[in-house]
Amino acid sequence: MNIQPACLGLYCGRTVQYINASAEIYGDCGVCPRGQRTDGDKICRECTGSPGHYDWLYLGFMAMLPLILHWFFIEWYSGKKSSSAVFQHLTALFECSVAAIVTLLVSDPVGFLYIRSCKVVMLSDWYTMLYNPSPDYITTVHCTHEAVYPLYTIVFIYYAFCLVLMMLLRPLLVKKIACGLGKSDRFKSIYAALYFFPILTVLQAVGGGLLYYAFPYIILVLSLVTLAVYMSASEVESFKDLLVRKKRLVVLSSHWLLHAYGIISISKLERLGQDLPLLALVPAPALFYLLTAKYTEPSRILSEGANGH
Repeated sequence: MNIQPACLGLYCGRTVQYINASAEIYGDCGVCPRGQRTDGDKICRECTGSPGHYDWLYLGFMAMLPLILHWFFIEWYSGKKSSSAVFQHLTALFECSVAAIVTLLVSDPVGFLYIRSCKVVMLSDWYTMLYNPSPDYITTVHCTHEAVYPLYTIVFIYYAFCLVLMMLLRPLLVKKIACGLGKSDRFKSIYAALYFFPILTVLQAVGGGLLYYAFPYIILVLSLVTLAVYMSASEVESFKDLLVRKKRLVVLSSHWLLHAYGIISISKLERLGQDLPLLALVPAPALFYLLTAKYTEPSRILSEGANGH
């Protein structure tokens, strides 16, 4: 092997130019090509591994974000009497599902529903542009590359396909079936998507690494808060109130699925025997709310305060 001085910086490496007999001949220090990252010897090596369980859970979380936002704005703008909401929900699910499949198919290796990836080692792997070395404090050696290939860019590709499919399918569907809404209200859920897709893109670009490590806790906190807000806004105070409308059961089941996803993500599926019993805690927040709602009724608190209790 041709021994050369190690490269400066965390992510600068030498590419293998060619192999002469049993010796590898390396190039100059610089940025690694796409799909490669440096090893312990600062040599650019091709990423040949597969995403781990936690990586897939992260990609699943990023894939769920636009779908959940689609469903939220569809429900928000469809109106209580609109029968088109169900079809729009199904269309959004179809769009995101097709976008996910197409994204996997166009990723390396092309044409297969799996991807090869580099292993995420630490948070700085997501922000290699911040670790370009300056040997003489004047000249900067640019070694920015996707060390977490393809976990960073694959999300952008997925969002692009989601946006294209939405623009191709949703306007036609809404125009045909959203007869219960005014002309100005029919396309508001689509307009909302034109706002939140850029926001999600910036969120991934700036905070992708932070989201990678924090998303299980984000899921748990947001699902708990949104469940409490929904049940309070819907005036659900007992099990009977919960069973009055099927929609409330659907919302509750959706939140339970999010709770379970967050718990599984925290456990990383490493010790199933020990972690799966934690799924029994999924209904706990809803049960706690229903059992204690009557004690936090505003009218009761005000009446007890007036009586001096």
